[in-house]
Amino acid sequence: MNTRLAALAVVAVALSACTTASPLKSDPISARWVGQSAGKFFAAYGAQYSDAASGSTTTYNWRGGYKRIKMENGKSASVSCAATLTVSSDYNIRSIRIVADRPGSKGPSYCEELLAPAQG
Repeated sequence: MNTRLAALAVVAVALSACTTASPLKSDPISARWVGQSAGKFFAAYGAQYSDAASGSTTTYNWRGGYKRIKMENGKSASVSCAATLTVSSDYNIRSIRIVADRPGSKGPSYCEELLAPAQG
């Protein structure tokens, strides 16, 4: 019962954050993934660990990118990324919200390095 209430709360929060505006350029993860197929995301980074449907959207909880990286200070660290994806009935990502992140090897966000790598 508590799990259902928690899932419902996650869905409510995710839906309240949905907008029809284009993702901001300051959020490279949203810029990269909003509008893309969730299948493409999960094929690239692994399957979700849970989901909850609400009306015409489904919220997927995902965690992945487990890796040991060398930091700029020369030390190494174990990192991963966790996100909540809100997906429409046509299986396109409507929003992606990072819920757990660590510093990356090149900057403050491992999730950004993993999910929206710089082109070039």
